[in-house]
Amino acid sequence: MNRTTRLDLLLQPRPPSPLREVRDDGFERHGVRLLLKRDDLVHPELPGNKWRKLAPNLRAAVRGGHPGLVTFGGAYSNHLRATAAAGRLLGISTVGVVRGDELAGRPLNASLARCAADGMRLHFASRSEYRRKNEPEVRAALLAAAGVGDAYVIPEGGSNALALSGCAELGRELRGEADVVAVACGTGGTLAGLAAGLGPGGRALGVPVLAGGFLGEEIRSLQRQAFGGPAGDWTLAEGFHHGGYARVPAELEAFAAGFEARHGVPVERVYVAKLLWALTELTAAGAFPRGTTLAAVVTGAPEPSGPAQADSSR
Repeated sequence: MNRTTRLDLLLQPRPPSPLREVRDDGFERHGVRLLLKRDDLVHPELPGNKWRKLAPNLRAAVRGGHPGLVTFGGAYSNHLRATAAAGRLLGISTVGVVRGDELAGRPLNASLARCAADGMRLHFASRSEYRRKNEPEVRAALLAAAGVGDAYVIPEGGSNALALSGCAELGRELRGEADVVAVACGTGGTLAGLAAGLGPGGRALGVPVLAGGFLGEEIRSLQRQAFGGPAGDWTLAEGFHHGGYARVPAELEAFAAGFEARHGVPVERVYVAKLLWALTELTAAGAFPRGTTLAAVVTGAPEPSGPAQADSSR
């Protein structure tokens, strides 16, 4: 089976992902209806926004004849795991540039071990170098040190202009289904594409899972690259990151476990738990008028080892 055939099999049309209503007292007593867009079910190994972001980039990599893929992420990156799985399914070599050279030589956590099991070669970069990875000279040095050759480069989180085209399809699937469509945000690519796809009258709400307040400009920059300028109606709900990326304090863990028990839906802790927490808090605070229909996008499946461990730097 050649690579193009594998690509066709991997990228078989699986959307639209299911949309289901959940009856939750935290919303119903405020007159708000909650829908879950189960994008975690869109692909068995590349769930949710990972499939939507990677699919257009994988097509570009294969059509361009690139021998492999290289991308970037932290020690608990869902994106690294998805890229490694895609490489295994396509028979393409993958390299992951991982933030934190202090991790080199240590036992791999469950997330990185999954990457390695799927054939990804891991290259650990210092945190200072990693922060500057988008500077051309630094990126060139990183790629040279990782020995990636002519590999196709996918940015951290998979967010680029091609990825936004995939996420816009998610927005089109949700047109007319809800008054507000909410999604957790890491690099902002999913929100940027989602807002564009919702079209006129659609409202997108992003919940950043990282501290810092930097995301708005990144989203605007991504939309300029993909669409030539602003696209869609979107806002950010800051302050629900619970201490930073991959931080899951006891109260958030208890909230996620309670939601799972009530509704039988697995709740990924790094992104989805913070999204559902934020929507619960915002609803209680009266942010959504009675009669509002909210759609929460479930963007991924739980970590292979269960609740995430701390990795607070971006």
